Amino acid sequence: MKILLVHQNFPGQFLHLAPALAARGHEVLALTDESNKRPSPVRVLRYKAPPKENPVRGFARTYAEYTERGWLAARGCRALRDRHGYHPDLILGHSGWGETLFLREIWPEARLLVYAELLYRTRGHDVGFDPEVTPDSDEGRAMTLARSAHLIQGLVQADAGLAPTRYQADSFPPELRQKLAVIHDGIDTQKVSPDPEARFDLPDGRTLNARDEVLSYVSRSLEPYRGFHRFMRALPKVMRARPQAQVVLVGSDGVSYGTKPRDAESWKARMLAELDGQIDLSRIHFMGRVPYAQYLALLRIARVHCYLTYPFVLSWSLTEAMSAGCYIVASDTEPVRELVTDGENGRLVDFFDQSGLEAALIKGLAGDPEADRLRMAARRTIVEGYDQKSICLPRLIEWVEGFGG
Repeated sequence: MKILLVHQNFPGQFLHLAPALAARGHEVLALTDESNKRPSPVRVLRYKAPPKENPVRGFARTYAEYTERGWLAARGCRALRDRHGYHPDLILGHSGWGETLFLREIWPEARLLVYAELLYRTRGHDVGFDPEVTPDSDEGRAMTLARSAHLIQGLVQADAGLAPTRYQADSFPPELRQKLAVIHDGIDTQKVSPDPEARFDLPDGRTLNARDEVLSYVSRSLEPYRGFHRFMRALPKVMRARPQAQVVLVGSDGVSYGTKPRDAESWKARMLAELDGQIDLSRIHFMGRVPYAQYLALLRIARVHCYLTYPFVLSWSLTEAMSAGCYIVASDTEPVRELVTDGENGRLVDFFDQSGLEAALIKGLAGDPEADRLRMAARRTIVEGYDQKSICLPRLIEWVEGFGG
């Protein structure tokens, strides 16, 4: 087949699928934003990026931004069709930024598939979950509905869709959920594996290893959606109880989900101000974003890895931490429960149970007698259910090729 992959940050979720499809003899082409400079495993074309400043305000802002991006992507595809005679048999694109919205009009004969990552919902998900940060209000629910319009439209137009977890698929209503296959992107469990000899270098020149008492926390950004504020508030008690513990945080100071705090330049600054004088900053290491090899080293040496999240998109960092054989302390929220069962392959605590979180972290750092069993079970969960090469990638290929008839 001629397969067109569409993603503004390509390769994104198609990093392994794209070359695998090409290796099977398909003609694979990718379309991405002109500003995306990430290396690609297949040939890439770029469409004109939308303006950085969106003049639309209020409830129509998101729809205006993503329909504009959708049209720019479609215009690039029209040029590909008219100037070069390109006609794909199948299009697979991420629906999150509107890029697939008008592609059916350019190539009506092509099969259109979308990566449907999550549908924003007004109840039972992130909206109103954490009243401190995301208060429940009529305006907030209305804004959430407005932000969902392009996602619904994208799946309605598609022949089928793909979601990485059951939780994320179930965010869509039943009439759209029936269009979705649930196949995780997969984890390279050979690459992401335990290594008792791993070392992690701190900026001050010290080196940590698995014999050290290391508490790790990883998020794309240090923000409430990933429980950063709950984690930080646990540190005073945890660090008093474990005076040798070293806390290592990976993540940027920006915001990936939600909004910045009103009273500080970042959530990191906000929490450091709140906890001023309560924590030993010489034992807390904010690494920012780090190279992948360094990130893996952290997972391998951590005595405890903490993962907290609102009911929202599940982070790759949890599946990779489990694959690396981490002792997991995580929030007892719906997306996490799909992978982690309390007492079987990790420890779960209520997102808002601050004393419960503190106790779980202290127990893990002190040496939970069940730690080795939980670590092995966490890795086994990923190897047996989410291995990229033996399970997920073959299923993804089969799903895509199933639309080639």
